[in-house]
Amino acid sequence: MQGKFITIDGNEGAGKSTQIDFIYQYLKNKGISAVLTREPGGTELGEKIRELLLSNSTGKMHSDTELMLVFAARNEHVQNKIMPLLEQGEWILSDRFSDASYAYQGGGRGLDIARISQLESWVLQDFTPDMTLLLDVPVDIGMKRVESRGKKDRIEWENLGFFNRVRDAYIARSQQYPDRIKLIDASQSIQNTSNQIQEILKIL
Repeated sequence: MQGKFITIDGNEGAGKSTQIDFIYQYLKNKGISAVLTREPGGTELGEKIRELLLSNSTGKMHSDTELMLVFAARNEHVQNKIMPLLEQGEWILSDRFSDASYAYQGGGRGLDIARISQLESWVLQDFTPDMTLLLDVPVDIGMKRVESRGKKDRIEWENLGFFNRVRDAYIARSQQYPDRIKLIDASQSIQNTSNQIQEILKIL
């Protein structure tokens, strides 16, 4: 029996890590075996690319380079981890997936959406998540949460204009694909966000 592929996405400080753990436990309580993974990363090579993308020591990177590195890691992730596990009947929970490229490299960096779509078609073909849970939080609230965590990565040092464009791009994606992408208000308490997610998961 084919497993299901659920992605959790959102702008900075939306609480993805907390909620993906909640989803994992929710599925476990339902007797569903699931695997946690993340992007960029998820494989040995992908994690090395992640280090390049997020390390402050990397310094300034051309936006096209960033985009292609993200998709290189994604190709490894899909081919060597996600698809094989789905074929074994596992459910996959991924912290970010291709919607993040449209938000961060498209919205944030201002790269041509058509070029991102071409890369997505080349790497993923017709493969897409069964469901995407998009955690949305106003940028000012999200960045306060990021600041409270301490050390920031290379992306988290971007300015507020960048993150507002990221958020707008995510919301636009949810409006473009409402059947797949479920927009969740993550500005309230952790429990409130978990309750919203639990209601959505009931339809799977």
